[in-house]
Amino acid sequence: MSPHLFGDYAKTLPPPQREPSLVSLRPPGELATRVTPLLMRVNASVTDHHGRAIAGMQLSDFAVYEDGAERKIVNVTPTTEPFNLVLLLDVSGSVEERIDFIRKAARDFLNTASPQDRISIISFRDDIQVISGFSTDRSMLSKKLDDIDAGGATALYDALGYILSDTLKPLRGDRTAIVILSDGDDNKSFVPFPAIIEATSESGALIYPLYVPSGLIPESSVPQPSITVDPLRTRYLTITTRAAEEGQKLATASGGVFYSIKRLEDLQKAYDDVVAQLRTAYTITYASNADGTGHRRIRVRANREGASVRLSPAVSAPN
Repeated sequence: MSPHLFGDYAKTLPPPQREPSLVSLRPPGELATRVTPLLMRVNASVTDHHGRAIAGMQLSDFAVYEDGAERKIVNVTPTTEPFNLVLLLDVSGSVEERIDFIRKAARDFLNTASPQDRISIISFRDDIQVISGFSTDRSMLSKKLDDIDAGGATALYDALGYILSDTLKPLRGDRTAIVILSDGDDNKSFVPFPAIIEATSESGALIYPLYVPSGLIPESSVPQPSITVDPLRTRYLTITTRAAEEGQKLATASGGVFYSIKRLEDLQKAYDDVVAQLRTAYTITYASNADGTGHRRIRVRANREGASVRLSPAVSAPN
């Protein structure tokens, strides 16, 4: 919250990123110590009782509670601020004969995402390939999709571990999200799922798993609803129970949303919804009373009748 200053000039000042420091006085002869409150940052998606985004909220419209105590809000970043998005593509053996579909699905997402969002494309099988770093150049990103190769086992959690610990590490505290296009059936990762959940909680990134059963994907490059599915592939027409449960846990731990795609025509609807979800995310910076370690119970109240708030884990804000 901006300090109370005199004059119209104060109205032009940006909100401070740190609260004023407190000086602890010592007896004569001892140095005074300066105590600066720890700033934490959390993403809050706000919707009404119909699930529609609530836009235009200000700092005064929110209240943050940490471990039951209300904390001072320092800043609220509006929903129009861009995100750093990672598009994570499964190109393992289950889609080897359908790589054109993966490319088209990825390009559809590029066309749906907000133009100001910076997107990185990473593919995985039993290894990880960085197709492109973060960029807003949609034409370049689209061309880079021609570089992906398919085949091999599925190491989804190894890829997620790499993104959380490497790709997004320099952006900790910024607005970040991961969109996963996969069948969710991990069969090769060395990194265990509980470790991914822990890393997710520490990163502050929103995760949106879009799980598409491999049996739904046609071998032609352009999906047609009228295509007859090979009876031998009927066992792959739904995602596994484990994939669904773990996809939901990923979304819940991060503050994102899990999408189980049951029809190919629903994929674009999921893209539209993901982009809408990102545009409902306010980034709230508040002064914490904690010491920077351990877990916190965070609750955010929105001053709107019938409003629902979904939160990402709180992470320390950059200085």
